[in-house]
Amino acid sequence: MHHKILVVEDDTVLGEALEEQFALHEEFVLVFADTAADGLARCREESFDLILLDVGLPDQDGRETCKIMRKQKIVAPIIMLTGASSEADAILGLDAGANDYVTKPFKFGVLLARIRAHLRQYENSDSAVLKIGPYEFKPALKILTQNNGERIRLTEKESNILRFLYRADGPPVSRENLLHEVWGYNAGVTTHTLETHIYRLRQKIEIDPSAPQLLLTEEGGYRLAP
Repeated sequence: MHHKILVVEDDTVLGEALEEQFALHEEFVLVFADTAADGLARCREESFDLILLDVGLPDQDGRETCKIMRKQKIVAPIIMLTGASSEADAILGLDAGANDYVTKPFKFGVLLARIRAHLRQYENSDSAVLKIGPYEFKPALKILTQNNGERIRLTEKESNILRFLYRADGPPVSRENLLHEVWGYNAGVTTHTLETHIYRLRQKIEIDPSAPQLLLTEEGGYRLAP
C-alpha cells in the first residue's frame, strides 16, 4: 500500500532533495505545499498518512499551523522540520501537537526511520484512517467510506482481516497466518471459516465479487491490491 505524505516546506532545494530521495522508495507518494495556507487547504481536500511540517513558513509559524491542524481533527502523525536545535524549541513544537521534531540539516535515513516508526504506530492506533483502494478505512469504527460518502459497516473479523492485510503490504499472507492473527489459537476455526469471511467481505467491497480487484487470492494466500 502507498503512504501519502504532505510536505509543507518553502525551501525548494530541500523539497527537491526529499522528492528525489523518496522516489527511491515506492511505498511513498509526496504532495507538496509551500505555505501554511496551502498546506491547510490540502488537508481539507484530501487525507494524508503523515505530514512533514516546516516551522519557518513564509505566512505562519509552523507550530501555529500544527495547532490548527489538530483543531481541525487531523489525526495523522506530524513531524516538524526546523533549523533551531534548542530543547525549548522542540518542546514548543511537541506542545503544539506534533509527534516528532527533526532538526535541519538531517540525514535522510534518520528521517525515513522516524517516518516509518510513526506510520506503524499510527496504523495501530484507534484514530487511524487507512486508504484501501477507493475507500477510507477506519479500523476502530469498523467502517469503510467510499468517495461518494457512502459507508460500509464491517464485522470485527472483517475489519481485522483488512487491517492485517493492509499492514502486511507485500507478498500474500498465508491462510494459516491470517487465521492465527485474526482468530488466535482457536482449535475450532478452520480455513473454511476464513474463506467464508473473505467471501462475505468481497460481497461488501468489490464491484464484481466474482472477479475481485481489491482483495486478491494468490498462490500462498491473500493480499490487498496496491
